Order: sequence, then C-alpha cells, then structure tokens
Amino acid sequence: MDIRNLAAVVTGGGSGLGAATARALAAAGAKVTVLDVNEEGAKATAEAIGGLAVRCDVTDPESVQAALAQARDRHGPVRVAVSCAGIVVGARVVGKKGAMPLETFSKVVTVNLIGTFNVMRLAAEEMLAQDPLNDDGERGVIVNTASVAAFEGQIGQCAYSASKGGVAALTLPAARELAPRGVRVM
Repeated sequence: MDIRNLAAVVTGGGSGLGAATARALAAAGAKVTVLDVNEEGAKATAEAIGGLAVRCDVTDPESVQAALAQARDRHGPVRVAVSCAGIVVGARVVGKKGAMPLETFSKVVTVNLIGTFNVMRLAAEEMLAQDPLNDDGERGVIVNTASVAAFEGQIGQCAYSASKGGVAALTLPAARELAPRGVRVM
C-alpha cells in the first residue's frame, strides 16, 4: 500500500514506540493523527511531524469515535491505524504484600487488549465504508502491537503478557475476516 497522502492514526503516539511510528509514517508521506491520553505528549509528537494531536482514551468507545472523526475532518478517512497504546504494571501473582489486586490485572488487559480491539473495530468500520484505493481492492491496514512477552513473559508480567497474548490471538482471526474486504490486519 502506498501510504503517501493517506490518513493514519497512531494510538500511544505521545511517546515511545507510538511516537516513533508516527514519525516514520509522516516521513513516508502519511497524514498522521497522534492519539494519546497524554495530551502534551501527543501535541509534541504532532508538532514535530506536522500532524494533528487528539486526546484519546482507547478504552472508551466515544473517545475513539470522536478522535477518528477529528482525524477524518482534518486528513480524510483513516486508511492506516496503528495501535501502540499500552501500559505495563509489574506485579507478581502473589508478592510480599499478598495477591496481585485484580484491578491491576484488569486495568492492563483493558488498556492493552480491549483498547486495541476497540480501535481496530472502529477503524475497520471506517475503512470498509470507503471505496477501494486501487484495483487490488485495498481499503486500509491495521497494525496491532503485541510483544515478545505474549510468548516469553517474565516474572511479574502476568497481566502484560496476558494482554499482549490476547492482541496476538485476536489479530489472525481479524485478518482472516477483513482481508477479503480489502483491510489487512497484522
């Protein structure tokens, strides 16, 4: 897919891998919207690449819908969606202070896995509503960021590993479902 002049959104784009991804997409000619709960980080990345910054909570459907609408208004319909938003909370299943609080596990899974699915489903819906970009039927591409921790988690990474294992597991069936309709998922 030639991404020049196509609209791209990057979650977690205010820092780390998300910011690097936003920079790479902009360098390749995409029109990038940087999504992050860290509004200042998103603004810094967007300013550096000539993109748009939007505060977005990937776990909130309305927040993602509003962010996609802002991106669409500025750059056109999303054709590239990269999910880099994620959190890491190191905690043992049973540590010195007892069992890991269930809220800790739930929060990591909610942000990393459910947030990725939320962005994927809404971006795919927007992509599928568009005409194909070319004779190959391409409508868009979705990149879900997992981690080697999905398969090789370390002590203290149960929540993170489970969330990233879930991201890896959801990507293949989503790819099988959406590929015949012109949306690649990886």
